[in-house]
Amino acid sequence: MSEGLNSLLKEPMDIAEYLFARIRQAGVESIFGVPGDYNLIALDYVSKNGLTWVGDANELNAGYAADGYARIKGLAALVTTFGVGELSAINALAGAYSEYVPIIHIVGCPSTINQANGMLLHHTLGNGDFTVFKNMAANVSVAVADLSNPQTAAHVIDDAITKCWIESRPVYIWLPTDVVRCKVEGKRLETKLALSFKPNDAEKEKYVTSVVLKHLTDAKNPMVLVDACAVRHRAQEEVAEFLKVSGLPFVTSPMGKGAVDESMPNYAGIYAGSGSAPKVKERVEASDLVITVGSIKSDFNTSGFTYKVSTLNTVDLHSNRTAVAFSEYPGVRMNGVLTSLTKELKSKNIKLNIVPGPKITNSIPESESSTGTITHAWLWPRLGKWLEPNDVVVTETGTANFGIMETHFPPGVRSINQYLWGSIGYATGAAQGATQAAREKKLNRTILWTGDGSFQLTAQAVSTMLRNDLAPILFVICNKGYTIERFIHGMEADYNDVPDWHYKDLPTTFGAREGQSKGYQVKTKEAFEELLSDKEFSNGQSKVLRFVEVHMEMEDAPYLLKITSEAAAKGIEAQQGEQ
Repeated sequence: MSEGLNSLLKEPMDIAEYLFARIRQAGVESIFGVPGDYNLIALDYVSKNGLTWVGDANELNAGYAADGYARIKGLAALVTTFGVGELSAINALAGAYSEYVPIIHIVGCPSTINQANGMLLHHTLGNGDFTVFKNMAANVSVAVADLSNPQTAAHVIDDAITKCWIESRPVYIWLPTDVVRCKVEGKRLETKLALSFKPNDAEKEKYVTSVVLKHLTDAKNPMVLVDACAVRHRAQEEVAEFLKVSGLPFVTSPMGKGAVDESMPNYAGIYAGSGSAPKVKERVEASDLVITVGSIKSDFNTSGFTYKVSTLNTVDLHSNRTAVAFSEYPGVRMNGVLTSLTKELKSKNIKLNIVPGPKITNSIPESESSTGTITHAWLWPRLGKWLEPNDVVVTETGTANFGIMETHFPPGVRSINQYLWGSIGYATGAAQGATQAAREKKLNRTILWTGDGSFQLTAQAVSTMLRNDLAPILFVICNKGYTIERFIHGMEADYNDVPDWHYKDLPTTFGAREGQSKGYQVKTKEAFEELLSDKEFSNGQSKVLRFVEVHMEMEDAPYLLKITSEAAAKGIEAQQGEQ
């Protein structure tokens, strides 16, 4: 911006300072990323705005960490450099886009002058095209904010952050090096961003509520299915109040686990089609009305598309529409409809037909002995007895994601998984970000469950945890490779094997100070029981990173993993037959 235009500004402020100030106003306290020569000057503004820089070992881990942070805090920010840095992170950003996770991705890029002149710069494809990476990002972002023009930069920043929050998906901010210190109107910061949802049209909401209520009062055995988008689109409070007032039995999907307090008396388990516990499956599929909230009917979330709930008997509440049977009501958001339904039930003292669902406990199968080799049938319910209120549980794509479905949570436990995108290695990076967020929100323990194969992809995140004095509890299942792949195809194939590492010793390799970490190795149920009974190990206030090797048999797996893998294997074989 020219000096003449700068003189018109009431409170001139550097663009980078304005950007990070807006991010801080939106509730973000930590910034993830990796420095590079195109973002270095911008990074000087992180600490100036009261933000913590979390330096990651690589951009992919930084992206995963931002994802985990956003799932706890509601929003995250990631900084990478042009080309090589942003492409390293794009897998994580695609996962966030897929799973509705809001991340502000800031990319430091070459100066506007060098771009205009088509200079042959490092980190480019050597063809003078500086837009190619930005165009890639556009496919996994709800907004691409180009800050090349200082006169519009403040408005573009505000619009991008708002869209990120409202649509709960990543945005991409393009920050040229010669724009970082250009001036914008700092007085705009006095007006906070409108980070809230536009109310439904009152008449539409009233009508839709009456239609849903009619179906609900006519139903003989209605129930509710809560899925991931109830969390992603910030409807948890409305869902919880509706379930409390209505008393309806409810289940969650695998992706939606932890969306609602599982200690509520009307909680009835996890519904995943054929992968559900028999009593849960029977109760859901016998219902004459299922109200779904934020559903994502993906393959893993439905055990290979095995839901057996008729559309005629379904009310589907979403962030951008409501559907009652085959009737669609675009633009009628679930938050408002749930609130209106709750008010109607309260004000008119409406009593619904309640058929209770099964009672869910952390009961270990009678067939499981209390001694010997650790098995999945024993492990996951046992874990549920050890969890505490307000823990954060991060589970890896594969074994842990499926096993945790057999764990009944105490109040306030938050679950982080990646059922839809399913990038192995995700959970370790996400646990780093989740631990950072949990510390800021003063939650309880952050607990990671991952497999040896997945952990090896993103192990450097442990170094970042230590660097930032984070103290999660890390469990690595050691069973010699990629379990879910084995059950889909190639049980004994060498391409599903991974090398054995001395996992519990890694924190020392990554520079842990004396007393900063402690490693454990458990191979039997007795040893695992002893570990969980150790008060020092279980202490939520501990400042020590705890790293546990959990040794299990290669051919053992959670029940839901077996069912889902079988469906996936059949699909692959069927496709081969079509060739």
